[in-house]
Amino acid sequence: MRQQVLCYHALSESWPATLSVTPARFEAQLRFLERKGYSGVTFAEAVRSGPDARVVAVTFDDAYTSVLEIGLPILDRLGWPATVFVPTRFPDAGGPMSWQGIDQWVGGPHEHELSCLSWDELRGLGDRGWEIGSHTRSHPHLTALGDGELRDELSGSRKRCEERLGRPCPSIAYPYGDVDERVRQATAAAGYANGATLSASISQPSPLNWPRTGVYHGDAGWRWRLKLEPAVVRGRASGAGRALDRLRGV
Repeated sequence: MRQQVLCYHALSESWPATLSVTPARFEAQLRFLERKGYSGVTFAEAVRSGPDARVVAVTFDDAYTSVLEIGLPILDRLGWPATVFVPTRFPDAGGPMSWQGIDQWVGGPHEHELSCLSWDELRGLGDRGWEIGSHTRSHPHLTALGDGELRDELSGSRKRCEERLGRPCPSIAYPYGDVDERVRQATAAAGYANGATLSASISQPSPLNWPRTGVYHGDAGWRWRLKLEPAVVRGRASGAGRALDRLRGV
């Protein structure tokens, strides 16, 4: 198997959302890769190492508090870092995060799962060797934005990360995996070096168009392992596979 860059969102024992993975399943997946001889790196390190390196980058989109409460102890047991992509409007804002794809959970019994990490908590993860990247400001579909809004979402979020964390922010994850050439050019102009997609396979990866495999609630052990197989990855790079990833990617 080639380099693995995995996209998670939330971790929870009870939240049935598509984007939520149980702690036991999360740890089992990473232990499987550890037994296969993989070592953990940040997203930026994975991009620099190239697509054929035997490394795994665990990434979390949206910066849910479960990343710290549940994910950190599991990753500490492995001795692996991770990368968190944060939508910068939400740390310390109070209340649940909300956008298309998660807003149906607001006001219900699982609303607490939508809490965002604070800037202090994100800074603490950075101090432990984790990478903190941008997930834009408000989690929009970037290809639907005008040029001015696009610049604001990209540049504004990068500036906010660097101001609040006191370290460079070279990486971004495109919300919903929604990216095209115009967005990539704007991302480069905003000063990013690396961009994470939700495409499992890209024939010619580039730093601002780097593939990730999305991991979701229904990915049982056999299904998850199958998703990492090269032939399956190539199939998911088809038009139908990319459309499915976009629908599931929040």
